[in-house]
Amino acid sequence: MISLAGRDILHSWGKFVFTGMGLGLLIGVTLTMAGVYRGMIDDAVTLLDNSGADLWVVQKDTLGPYAEPSSIYDDTYRSILSVPGVARAANVTYLNMQVKASSVESRVMVVGVVPGGPGEPGQPLHLLAGRHITRGHFEAVADLATGFALGDSIELRRNRYRVVGLTRRMVSSGGDPMLFIPLKDAQEAQFLKDNDAIYSQRRRTTMNPAFNRPGVPGLLSGVIASQSVNPYVNAVLVKIKGGFTPEQIAAPIRRWKRLQVFTRAQMEEILVGKLIATAAKQIGMFLVILAIVSAAVVAFIIYTLTLGKIREIAVLKLIGTRNATIAAMILQQALGLGLIGFIVGKIAASFWAPVFPKYVLLLPADSLRGFIAVLVICSLASLIAIRVALKVDPGEAISG
Repeated sequence: MISLAGRDILHSWGKFVFTGMGLGLLIGVTLTMAGVYRGMIDDAVTLLDNSGADLWVVQKDTLGPYAEPSSIYDDTYRSILSVPGVARAANVTYLNMQVKASSVESRVMVVGVVPGGPGEPGQPLHLLAGRHITRGHFEAVADLATGFALGDSIELRRNRYRVVGLTRRMVSSGGDPMLFIPLKDAQEAQFLKDNDAIYSQRRRTTMNPAFNRPGVPGLLSGVIASQSVNPYVNAVLVKIKGGFTPEQIAAPIRRWKRLQVFTRAQMEEILVGKLIATAAKQIGMFLVILAIVSAAVVAFIIYTLTLGKIREIAVLKLIGTRNATIAAMILQQALGLGLIGFIVGKIAASFWAPVFPKYVLLLPADSLRGFIAVLVICSLASLIAIRVALKVDPGEAISG
């Protein structure tokens, strides 16, 4: 069969290529949206991997520490260490906030960890430069995505911290880079009040009529002083010994400590199935809309190209060309347009993905699915043009 589609494309290759490039940018956006979703899942899994924990012990009836607020006493880890099968247990706090170092300002998740080396639950697994936190105050390990450098001085609440180590891909479930500081400092930062708030609280207390009763002033003063100390953490990260299953350790903690315990599989279900669920639905809707727009663009372009060669199609019919040949020509043009668009879109997505503020993960499997979807969409979009072409009267070839 004569390659009618190829001859027609060569006749107007400039219009065809530029149209394919425009379609490619649209396909590139579609691939990027899928990559954003994959990146969100990877962020959630990376968060769990980097915690170094097998179990997460949190406040009862909560989904904490990543999905809901959780608050437990910071001495809870001692009783958890006594549970048979527990290898390590460490307190941890999480706090999202804006921090600044010289001219660099970044939105981070501040993680309060027990000072120690690698292997301690909550500590960064790998460092690119520097060392882990070893002192109890005013040291920090930052993810590269924060923009901070080794030796930078970071202002956090009223205190300043020196960056002693750098790590990579330590992120929250929302993609915010992590900043690790000593646990005691993090406990203070999470509930620290400014001077005006402290003065106002003391003034309210002294103006309370109950304050003037015998013995009450001393008692309330002690309460006010104790409020400056935070004896709570968000979770206890637990590593178990070999030969034990996570559920064997979790069951007695739930029963006797009256706390909520999540295994790795349960925590992953919370992050992916609950935290990311709404975002996944939104991205899914965007993908559907982009697919519909892509189909409309292809249909309009092929329809316009077909209308531009009505006389040529009539001539083909007049000389006895079969309808199947004409339909195949239009279908090949649509598929060729989709192929050019996909190549351009894949290249564009690969180039601009690293520039996105959120992590974009482009998987080969998603690219393959996208390629198949593009071919299907182009095939369906060509049906309108094929229908118009098959209705062309051969007499139009000799009409004035």
